[in-house]
Amino acid sequence: MLLIRFFIFSILFLSTLNDVPKDKSIFIPPVKIPQLLSANFGDLRIDHFHSGIDIKTQGVTGKEVVASANGYIYRISITPGGFGNALYIRHPSGYSTVYGHLERFVPDIENYVKAQQYEKKSFQITLFPAKDQFPVKQGELIAYSGNSGSSGGPHLHFEIRKSDGEKPINPLLFDFGMVDNIKPVIEKLVIYPINRLTLINNQNSIKKINVTGGHGVYTVPQENEISINGLAGFGIKAYDMLNDSPNKCAVYSIELLIDSTSVFKYIMDSFSFDESRYVNSHIDYETYMRENTYIERVFVLPDDKLSAYKNVINRGLCNFNDDKLHLAEIIVSDANNNKSVLTFQIKGKLKKSQPVAGLIDKNIKIMPYNKVNKFSSENISINIPEGALYDTLYFSYKKEKGTNEMFSDLHYVDDKFTPVQKAYSLSIKPAYIPAGKESKMLLVQLGDDQKRSGINSTWAEGNLSADLLSFGRFYVGIDTIAPIISANGFVSGANLTGKKEIRIKITDELSGIKSYEPSIDGKWALFEYDQKNDMLIYKFDETRITKGSKHNLSLKVTDNKDNFSVYKCNFIW
Repeated sequence: MLLIRFFIFSILFLSTLNDVPKDKSIFIPPVKIPQLLSANFGDLRIDHFHSGIDIKTQGVTGKEVVASANGYIYRISITPGGFGNALYIRHPSGYSTVYGHLERFVPDIENYVKAQQYEKKSFQITLFPAKDQFPVKQGELIAYSGNSGSSGGPHLHFEIRKSDGEKPINPLLFDFGMVDNIKPVIEKLVIYPINRLTLINNQNSIKKINVTGGHGVYTVPQENEISINGLAGFGIKAYDMLNDSPNKCAVYSIELLIDSTSVFKYIMDSFSFDESRYVNSHIDYETYMRENTYIERVFVLPDDKLSAYKNVINRGLCNFNDDKLHLAEIIVSDANNNKSVLTFQIKGKLKKSQPVAGLIDKNIKIMPYNKVNKFSSENISINIPEGALYDTLYFSYKKEKGTNEMFSDLHYVDDKFTPVQKAYSLSIKPAYIPAGKESKMLLVQLGDDQKRSGINSTWAEGNLSADLLSFGRFYVGIDTIAPIISANGFVSGANLTGKKEIRIKITDELSGIKSYEPSIDGKWALFEYDQKNDMLIYKFDETRITKGSKHNLSLKVTDNKDNFSVYKCNFIW
């Protein structure tokens, strides 16, 4: 029995160390310029954690990108959003590296990709070359940095993954020249009442406190006495900085100690992509949506299954139901073990709390997080699967009469401040359907700024239905307007001799662009799609079209409701 227990302990112990690299020197920097970061591994984003590090490229594109270790290119991806132009290299060490938002590849790879795009007649493409097709040596030039995909500015997105399972690992756990001796900064302490019985300074409401200090030592100002009666949780606003870079990055670890006992620990050494959305539970989602501020919880919501939590006791919650003075410490660290500590005292209160007065609104429905939840009312039905909610939800619903452009009432489905982990289904019955326009109708989400977002919808039993990952305001709308093609001054008969490219802007009012079909002289032509700028770009290629002659361009753009526009012209190049 003792041997079995030791074996089980060994497995559990080794699994906790599994993400820590044995050899930290196997990679070199992927760039030849100084490595300055604009974003860290695990940086907080709505709907996902950042899966790599973002290396600055001095504000420009075209910097040399090299293979970080020996290996071979096993995947090449070209997408209008996401990582844009990206290379994936597999290494004999059991790791893989990813290089994203590239401008272009070295000629051999570039020519291979372009040939495949023309063969498949698609700009967006994912390729899996043979193992021996593109072998690379450590330090070998593979590409040039760029700003492709959903990048917000020139930089290199760099990842290290475990090859088995494609699980991202924190690159800063490896030693490839990053310098960091700056301790994390702690700005704010947040205290949460966990139920209607909890009193924080005699109030059943969240308390936010700006902390004081610096250089690793932080405290709560003396005028902010903290008394708690009942079950409470904590949160912090903190960030890390690396040498020679002003960018505020995510911290690596957070630990909560109450009276010297560790009750919560969060370590961002790795995560799997299928759990990345749990970032919406790790942060105070409502505070972010209201204030654009990231507060990290130092406790775990009931259905938050993020693997970054370690050795958590009672979800990190503390029950202060005594008359004692308690010492709390929140320790924040970066990947180089620079630490900052926030220390504060909590006065427990023995007095038994009474529930806060107030009736639950009749329009509120209690939805447990660990069950399937359904709601229906006139002309609307909602189905929320188990595992979609992080905590029990006091679900609210109301409706109001739609405007002239709406084909249903405007339905308020809870609110935008409640995040969901899994998609739920929403069905709305239109008040009427214009003759012959059924296929053009869709669900629409209406933002606070009245911005309309079309939703991919299907008909089912007279209702428009969709799977959604956010709550908010919804109605039935219609899209009969074709996409707009803006040629940016490029008119028929234009002489483009000496020009390097053609740029054409494409936009759609509601349902979004589904496809574009370009051709020059009757043959498919490679137009790159810069989605973030709504721009199609054709780079003149004299191996594909004859230089010094007249050409005919045709472009058809179709939206997700099959409305389309066609642009035709001739030009000289």
